Amino acid sequence: MSTYRELLKSANERMVEADRGEQAALLYLLELTNMEAHNLYMEYEQEVDEQIEKEFEQGLQRLLAGEPLGHVLGFEWFYGYRFKVNEDVLIPRPETEELVANVLASYDEIFNGEQVTVADVGTGSGAIAISLKKEEPNFHVLASDISEKAVMVAKENAQKNDAIVSFVVGDMLQPLIDRNIKLDILVSNPPYIPNEEVMEHSVVDYEPHVALFGGDDGLKFYRSIFENAHKVLKEKAFMAFEMGYNQKENLTSLAKEYFPDAKIEVLKDLSGKNRMLFIYINVD
Repeated sequence: MSTYRELLKSANERMVEADRGEQAALLYLLELTNMEAHNLYMEYEQEVDEQIEKEFEQGLQRLLAGEPLGHVLGFEWFYGYRFKVNEDVLIPRPETEELVANVLASYDEIFNGEQVTVADVGTGSGAIAISLKKEEPNFHVLASDISEKAVMVAKENAQKNDAIVSFVVGDMLQPLIDRNIKLDILVSNPPYIPNEEVMEHSVVDYEPHVALFGGDDGLKFYRSIFENAHKVLKEKAFMAFEMGYNQKENLTSLAKEYFPDAKIEVLKDLSGKNRMLFIYINVD
């Protein structure tokens, strides 16, 4: 049997050789052993349990083939909550946690503890909707997705995280319009990658294309929401979107066309990239 040090050293070498980086092997081992990094380092010279070593090798083979860590584990952590992920949903990204944090901050500033209705459009795994509900009990949260399979995953995640969220299946805002739902806050992380953009095969091969690509210019789904937002928004409301780091100019221009009197703001993520678009309507 190998020690933890030997096991990880060998795994890292194989991952680097396969151009997969080193981080995934460490994260996978930490999840398998249910250890924090500092605990693992304290156990570095201890022998690895035979069953753990066997499972680790099986998972490593999948990582070496390019499969995302979230799919190998079957889950991803987001905003401190654990979410089931599979081939039917996009794996939630760390930068999307910043969208959730900024929505909560804007709510505090604008609505100051009022009960509000929030919708997460294109919910996928339900990560945004569920995290918002868990963090703010005054949110009445709805979530929509065009994929029935995605909504099934999201419902399971809501149940596991003990979050009360209403899920509907349908294309963008249509299920909300059909139900005459009026929103104080609309949140969406829509597909925003232009169709022709070259992506890593670990993303393209394993994640749902419907959740990735946003038409020729990447703005197809923003247009759809902007065109119909007046049908679902209350008089005083705000919208919050994740966006591509290079889409600021085109997206703000598009937003001004549809919402000439609104306050439009682009926020940077922690790495300094333009990553979030906020549109405030009749907000002083």
